[in-house]
Amino acid sequence: MTELEKGPSGQRRGRGARERLLGASQQLFRDQGINRTGIDQLCAVAQVSKRTAYQHFASKDELVAEYLRRFDPGVMPEVFDRTDLTPRERLLAAFDIPASTPLCPYIGAAVELHDPQHPASQYARDYKKAIAARLTETAREAGATDPEQLGEQLALLIDGASARTRVLDSDSFPTAAAIAAVLIDNAIPASSSARPEG
Repeated sequence: MTELEKGPSGQRRGRGARERLLGASQQLFRDQGINRTGIDQLCAVAQVSKRTAYQHFASKDELVAEYLRRFDPGVMPEVFDRTDLTPRERLLAAFDIPASTPLCPYIGAAVELHDPQHPASQYARDYKKAIAARLTETAREAGATDPEQLGEQLALLIDGASARTRVLDSDSFPTAAAIAAVLIDNAIPASSSARPEG
């Protein structure tokens, strides 16, 4: 076996090095942040050599962007794609987030990177716009008089609850859900909310 086939601890690199790097990034970026995680540590946890890492990702920036791109590719499908809930119930389900959930990785990346041109910052912006768009689309299905405004309000409320939960180490999502219910009820005429879906 040549040195190129070995990882940092002499183990065979094998297939799946890219996935192991992404798995290591999910764990380390969540637990200690992007800036505090070095490429050497990522390689050690993924059991790949630096050379192998750079064959898959030209830079740490590229790895960070791919980490975010894969984090929630369906944009909360466990909420927005549910057919057993009415649109109003789906809007409220977006706030059913356990307190143990780490800070939103998109917020975390944008705050840590300080660079709006960084590929991960761009992806974070795109994701946040996609969340607002899904909330807006669901608000429209629910009959909101101004679905764009409601979608933006709910998106802001989700992000605020995520950040506040992390900063205070206390669950802010129940309070956010109560505020969301008021916003939703004020935005959806009574005749629309009583209407069955479809």
